Amino acid sequence: QVQLVESGGGLVQPGGSLRLSCAASKSVSSINYMGWFRQAAGKQRESVAGITSASGSTNYADSVKGRFTISRDNAKNTVYLQMNYLKPEDTAVYYCYANQRGLGYWGQGTQVTVSS
Repeated sequence: QVQLVESGGGLVQPGGSLRLSCAASKSVSSINYMGWFRQAAGKQRESVAGITSASGSTNYADSVKGRFTISRDNAKNTVYLQMNYLKPEDTAVYYCYANQRGLGYWGQGTQVTVSS
């Protein structure tokens, strides 16, 4: 089982930056896949970015390419989402996700609000 705790959300102005953190209860290098999803009010949850443990390869939603970067720190068992040039449409609850041997785990979510 994997426990995930997100942090780093908040209120930011358009064009600003935030860095989200996801602390895992076990080594992130041992978790097959980790990613960030988001869910805006009244909308379905969508994938934002992901990273695989084996190759370290990353993937991004088209809407965030060039603005968001996912990374991990194996020593801290933490995955990050660096978000730059934030837009109002990035406003959502952001969730950390882990897939370990076919089982999915979710964090509790952290609110990101982009507004002037």
